[in-house]
Amino acid sequence: MVFHIEYPRIIPARKPEGHEPRAPRYTLRWEKPVAGMVSDYFAIQGNDLTWDDERAFFDRVTAAFAAPDGPGAHEIMRFRDEAGETNAVVVGYWTDPTANGRWFASSELSSWLAGDERLSDPAIGYWRETISVPYDRHETIYSAPWYRIGLARLPDSAIVSMTTNGYFGAARDRLPISAIDPLESPLRNQPPVAKDVSSRGRRLRVMTPQNLCALRSGQYWEGAGKEQADDYYESLQPKLMRGMDFLTEHKAETGTLSLRVMTNVGPGGQGRSETSVLAYFLSLEQLEAWAKSHETHLAIYGHAIAANRKFKEKREVVTWHEVFILPAASSFEYINCHARTGFLPFFTLFEEAGR
Repeated sequence: MVFHIEYPRIIPARKPEGHEPRAPRYTLRWEKPVAGMVSDYFAIQGNDLTWDDERAFFDRVTAAFAAPDGPGAHEIMRFRDEAGETNAVVVGYWTDPTANGRWFASSELSSWLAGDERLSDPAIGYWRETISVPYDRHETIYSAPWYRIGLARLPDSAIVSMTTNGYFGAARDRLPISAIDPLESPLRNQPPVAKDVSSRGRRLRVMTPQNLCALRSGQYWEGAGKEQADDYYESLQPKLMRGMDFLTEHKAETGTLSLRVMTNVGPGGQGRSETSVLAYFLSLEQLEAWAKSHETHLAIYGHAIAANRKFKEKREVVTWHEVFILPAASSFEYINCHARTGFLPFFTLFEEAGR
């Protein structure tokens, strides 16, 4: 059995007639029916986080994940944010949003995060960003079928070849809901003016609008030979970072609300040869506009084409992404965090008391 959802189109696809991709690409399908997709991010942040701080947090979250209804896969990462603080991140993946809710409601991690002690530490903040969407609001792409990451680590998943790739608008076409919904922002692509709201000593939730676009886009080069590793470090990585810098520095223009460049972490705290970008945009349309027309993305896209032509099936660097179009009022919580964390500068905030 291969599970997927498709609707009769009332909105035309972006795929050009007769299009044939110049390079093979792959996407995710399932061996059983899937209700929805959840990627649940938990993190701590601080100026002086030590590996002991990070490890204690990683151990706490992964131990909680082992409880009934826990995720089918998880990863640990770190990054330095725009305020210069280190963030240690654990993400768990589910294909059952109800199981995710049951797990957190009964989890020791939920009680720990809700404790007043989380508000009193002047050095450490905490955040949780839960991306939970119906199945028809996500899409995936992988440059190779042999490396599993993100959603692809879940049981009952299968990476299969596809031809809905190699043209601008392909990501939209891969979203089943795009056949019947234009996925417009109710804010008409006008990001709210950023405000300066710290959650130090507070726990704040964000009320998000309909159709925010969440993107996790990754690169894996562990085990690559010298030629391809050099190509990554000397050519692809600088292009990627230049593109991410442009989005971060032009948030209002591009609809970028938050962007983190994360490195996967090994058992001893060392960074692995694997990175990913977790970014949120006000709308899919604004992400598409940057991807289609801005020279920083065209440089990344051009490198992908050149690398495919040069290395073909011997390509050792894997690139991939997963996109989610979020329903309104998704769950984002910030506890004792600095004012530039995540969505704190945007949208309506609700304050909660500790337990």
